[in-house]
Amino acid sequence: MSRIWKRFALILALVLVLTAGAGLAEPVTINFWHHYSAQSAENETLMNVLIPAFEAENPDIRINAVSHEWAELHDKILVSANSGALPDVARCDIAWLPEFQKMGILVALDETMPDFEEVSERLLPSAMSTSRIGGHVYALALNTNSKIVFYNTAMLEAAGVSVPATLEEWAETVRRLSGENANGQQIWGWNEPALAGWNICPFIWSFGGTLLSDDQTKATGYLNSPETVKAVETFAKLVKDGCITGFNSGDIPMTDGFGTGRYAMMLEGPWKSAELAGAYPDVAYGTALMPAGTGGSISVLGGEDIAMFHTANQAAAWKFMQFMTGEFAETEMARCGQIPVNRAALESDVVKDADYAPFIAAIETAKARPTVAAWSEMDNGLQNAMTAIVSGEISAQSALDELASQWDELLK
Repeated sequence: MSRIWKRFALILALVLVLTAGAGLAEPVTINFWHHYSAQSAENETLMNVLIPAFEAENPDIRINAVSHEWAELHDKILVSANSGALPDVARCDIAWLPEFQKMGILVALDETMPDFEEVSERLLPSAMSTSRIGGHVYALALNTNSKIVFYNTAMLEAAGVSVPATLEEWAETVRRLSGENANGQQIWGWNEPALAGWNICPFIWSFGGTLLSDDQTKATGYLNSPETVKAVETFAKLVKDGCITGFNSGDIPMTDGFGTGRYAMMLEGPWKSAELAGAYPDVAYGTALMPAGTGGSISVLGGEDIAMFHTANQAAAWKFMQFMTGEFAETEMARCGQIPVNRAALESDVVKDADYAPFIAAIETAKARPTVAAWSEMDNGLQNAMTAIVSGEISAQSALDELASQWDELLK
């Protein structure tokens, strides 16, 4: 063989090796942290439907999805920010974003992604508003929700009361529903599983109270206003009189208490329908909007956004974020009790058959918790203050005066 042919053969062999090596290149792995419960229908859909569909469409990308408890995920992201071990993408409670944005760990999508406007226009503006901080957008809305009243129809009929439409009617109805049942068991007119902002804000807002000034820079004069104090006092008096429970260690869990007739009413989200259908299919219940006060019928806006961290493989992460907020994924998650934010998914038969109309009506007037970086710490303070108030350790006015001063310092 001539020298030229030997050289040609060598080059050909090298090309074949390089080509084979390129074909064996490892796919990009995107780490996705979320707080879908590991045993939930949402997690099953994510793992068995959505991720396989995404990976089939994108064979060069693999998704490593990791489930955490809600509070655990928040804390893990904080710790990981210091160690440099952040995920590419995470499903975040809407209340967390301001805190993460202030830390500088989120990608401003409207600055970074050239097709951001096209993608965001497919989603509900109200849901997308939760991700706009300081003039930029740091996430895509993933799902939205609010809470409405669930009431046990048999218990209301037995007590001879109607579904309360106003807060005055609500307080009276809760009292009349509370007491002992025919078996001598204590029953409560209202169940509230915690005393944080997610739980207490609907009462404060509907009573006409508020938490902060409109520009979210001041708490004194707002958190301790007469309207807010009245809301908290009314709630605390019903707790003292044995009409509200559920937030104490050892209390009957919400679904079990409602399903077995120990709790007559509760304020909950769309996931509760699925829980009751699975655990207590025979319990008859109805739903209604949050009772109205001088502030109107104001529930709390909930939901999650999907955010990208600054350490991410941005191109692959952005593809996954678009998929998760697309019509297919949003419709599949709607089967599990998640209210879509994708406009096309909202028009699907799946959503219409799920009867999300009462929740969507509540979303129209619902308010979001403050979008400030210190909210997690402020919320802990609110829960501690509420615990002290309902236990009778301190008056509502004194507790809220003190908490407002603490919040003012956190807001500086």
